[in-house]
Amino acid sequence: MAWRCYRATSRFTGKIHANLRESFISTILFVCFLFPFTTEAGLYTASDQVVVLTPDNVDSVLVNSTAALVVEFYASWCGHCIAFSPVWKSLASDIKEWKPAVDLAAIDCANQDNGPICSRFGVRGYPTLKFFHAYSKPDSKGEGFRGFPPNVRGLRHKIIDKMETHAVPWPPACPPLETARAELDNFFETNSVGHLALLFETSNSYVGRELTLDLLQYEKIAVRRVLSTEDGLVAKLNVTDFPSCYLYYPSGIFTRLHVQLEARTFYTYALQRLPGVVRAGKSLPVTSDLAKNTTEDQLRPFNRSRVYMADLESTLHYSLRVELAAHPVIKGEALSTLQRYISVLAKYFPGRPVVNNLLKSVDTWLKGEKDTELSYSSLRDALDNTAEVPNAALPEGVRWVGCQGSKPHFRRYPCGMWTLFHVLTVQAEEAAGKDPQEVLQAMRSYIHSFFGCQACATHFENMAQESMSHVGTLSSAVLWLWSHHNHVNNRLAGALSEDPHFPKIQWPSPELCPSCHGVKNGEHTWNQEELLTFLRSHFSSEHLLSDYLEEEAAQLLSRQKERLVARHQEKEQEAKRGAERRARQTQDTLVKPLPEEEEEEEVAKEEPAEEKEAERAGEKVQMSEPPPWVKPKADVSHQPQRRPSIVGLKFRPPQEEIVDLDSFINQHYKAKALRAAARVSSRVKLRTLQKKEQPQPGAGLEQGPVLQLGMQPVEPADLLGQHNTLQKRILTGKYTGSEEEGALEMYPHPNKRRWMSLLSVGFSRLDISLCVLLYFLSSMCLLAMYLFFKNCRRLRLAKVALP
Repeated sequence: MAWRCYRATSRFTGKIHANLRESFISTILFVCFLFPFTTEAGLYTASDQVVVLTPDNVDSVLVNSTAALVVEFYASWCGHCIAFSPVWKSLASDIKEWKPAVDLAAIDCANQDNGPICSRFGVRGYPTLKFFHAYSKPDSKGEGFRGFPPNVRGLRHKIIDKMETHAVPWPPACPPLETARAELDNFFETNSVGHLALLFETSNSYVGRELTLDLLQYEKIAVRRVLSTEDGLVAKLNVTDFPSCYLYYPSGIFTRLHVQLEARTFYTYALQRLPGVVRAGKSLPVTSDLAKNTTEDQLRPFNRSRVYMADLESTLHYSLRVELAAHPVIKGEALSTLQRYISVLAKYFPGRPVVNNLLKSVDTWLKGEKDTELSYSSLRDALDNTAEVPNAALPEGVRWVGCQGSKPHFRRYPCGMWTLFHVLTVQAEEAAGKDPQEVLQAMRSYIHSFFGCQACATHFENMAQESMSHVGTLSSAVLWLWSHHNHVNNRLAGALSEDPHFPKIQWPSPELCPSCHGVKNGEHTWNQEELLTFLRSHFSSEHLLSDYLEEEAAQLLSRQKERLVARHQEKEQEAKRGAERRARQTQDTLVKPLPEEEEEEEVAKEEPAEEKEAERAGEKVQMSEPPPWVKPKADVSHQPQRRPSIVGLKFRPPQEEIVDLDSFINQHYKAKALRAAARVSSRVKLRTLQKKEQPQPGAGLEQGPVLQLGMQPVEPADLLGQHNTLQKRILTGKYTGSEEEGALEMYPHPNKRRWMSLLSVGFSRLDISLCVLLYFLSSMCLLAMYLFFKNCRRLRLAKVALP
């Protein structure tokens, strides 16, 4: 009879009823506080290997499925459902290999979205189990489990009973579960397998059928059940023990399968490791491949029953130098996680003295840090021992031995991480640590904050939320990590990440630790005391092998020193290159010409062509002596020459040097006067340049075009006075009209030039005049329109006012 949360048993006395009620309420409150996230999201997750049904997938999962399904209808607030959920999860893990034929599912009826689904299948109480045959119709409501036992073994047998009553069509992935004596005569003719396992048992035994379903996902092997009533075959093989297993080969030979105990688990383990037997979709383990390997290094021979220090140091390197490097800045909770992780390593890592000294120095440095955030570069400096702590070093690079895989993407770092924390839990127990959960919490927080596989971190966090708080002793911490590692192995068995050369099993195997395994009531059990003894010995520091270590301590320190020296030299070279680069940048900044100077460079490029034209048109005048108005040049050989910056009128502080006006015009404005005359007026007569006149007082400008330039910078502050003098000379001198226009254009009035630069940069005076005229005309038009409409309105008002 299915359990019902809402029913009470009237046979109980009032006192017992009250005690049960108090116990029930206490259980509910405890579970709610212990699993707050689980109660909100339901009792099952994807990591429990249970299909979680929702309105979106219920039809696709249940209707017309090729496998049978057993569905639990539960309510997340129901105490019986909460107590039953560990059994359902254990059942899902136990029959994981049956998935091609039968699978488990669950749906939370307390969720309002799922309410119509539960009503559709006639569910009234919780938990309720229903069996759905393969290829079920849309209107099927499933077959209820009446009086199901609340344990894994009883539920497993109940499912087999339902499978045997399955009508046609039979689940395609499921072999026949009944006995077939006649099939054995021509079995190998119709089946391409290398091994046929015959399980002899009594009629009420389920071992043969369980074993058949356990090997569904394996190729090259088949299992058939033979009852003890098959006298002919029993007598032929002289079978006396039930259950017992015999192997039948195509050659007609029968051999007894020897196992430690005649039980389902031992049969399954032994049959899965027969030669040629491989999980479907996996390649066969070939010895030649092991020798060659597809990785960059050949597979190293190793002892599977031992732990290698090379794996632990490789894990440290990858964790501290590769995985943490993905976080440039570590702060907040991640920084606290890093401090706990390094602290646990410094306390319990059973490494070489040089490695332990390095871990302790890093731990001391982290504890002394007062900042709220830490850059990984500073952590890397500590790991590389840039402080040069004596006798401290951490090897670089990885060298996997016990955790090596047949391909680069198999095992390695995840295997090393599990091994590292197994070792740390055992070392913490040997050291009699104060906090039983110290290592487990450090592992949990590290995986949550830094482990690269996010799905793996989520699964581990779900396991930690469920039961890590129950750990109260150091020995229970060792067993907790072992049991949940096996849980992960069971979940990942057969996945794409499984290495076919190293299949995931429930560890340790019967071969590795025979005393760790036992059988109770026909079910496999773990001997906890023997198991704890084995774990303490297997992960002890005395049991670690130092084979394949890349270098000894002295060599490690020597190589670290060489790397530090090379690193210092590289930093010095980088600093030198940086200084040279900054010096070049500063020099380029000082030498780079100003915009006005760049414009003058362009003008200077044009001057030679104009000078040549003037020389061809006129006659060269050579002066043996400078004119009297040219001021003798000062000795400026010790002073750097400066370009004139009169272009653009960039004002500079006035200097005390007094420049003669005639010398200034002849030396500084020769080229500009020629260019302005050529651009403004085409009437410049070249014959004026050909006149030869003697220099006269007041007529020095006539010699300007042919005088050689010795340009001196002149400050703009004297421009106004020079302009007035120039105007007087132009009015009284011998310049032609075009020359006067060019000269006047060269020196406009300062106020006028300023006004023009503000209103018409790049425009002529005609453009400005047109703009002003258009603006005036538009204003007049607007005024006329305004007066017109105003008069019209006044006339209209006057007409309205007339009687």
